Amino acid sequence: MSGDNIAQLAYLGLLGAAVAGWFFAANRESLGKVTQQAIVWVLIFLGVIAAAGLWSDIRRDVTPTQAVLTDGRIEVPVGRDGHYHLTLEVNGTPIDFVVDTGASQIVLTQDDARRVGIDPATLAYVGRALTANGPVGTANVWLDEVRLGGWSEQGVRAVVNEGDLFQSLLGMTYLSRMARIEIVEGRLILTP
Repeated sequence: MSGDNIAQLAYLGLLGAAVAGWFFAANRESLGKVTQQAIVWVLIFLGVIAAAGLWSDIRRDVTPTQAVLTDGRIEVPVGRDGHYHLTLEVNGTPIDFVVDTGASQIVLTQDDARRVGIDPATLAYVGRALTANGPVGTANVWLDEVRLGGWSEQGVRAVVNEGDLFQSLLGMTYLSRMARIEIVEGRLILTP
């Protein structure tokens, strides 16, 4: 801790002690009830801090995730946003995708392209895609390997989106490689 941090902490401690002292002095007739309320607020505050610190673990445990079943099928529950989300390994790096039957191809965001070893600044965005937000430039790329569960494909064509894209898209050229695609009771089932 630096000297500035210690000074700020000391200042906040003194300020808190002054406010607490004034509060207890103003309510000295009902000190027992004030103490109970203060303890309840301290416990609420500690609970909020604990929940904030553990949020990533809590979210991972309550959010449905994809599962590879024993017969090689991949089963994906629908997300809270109504979409199906899959994590594929692209060039050895896990990439989160939204399954998008309206997308023709695998579409990588600029950030995901960087993560898999593609420099978006060196690409020629000569292609065009029509999106809900209008036309956007795309650049063709080849992915060395795309892996989903135990199923792997080499030399997979994809595009990198020139615009802002919230998440990479898993489009029909990849999905059509599956032997079977089903949606049953809120679950997407892919059979390679």
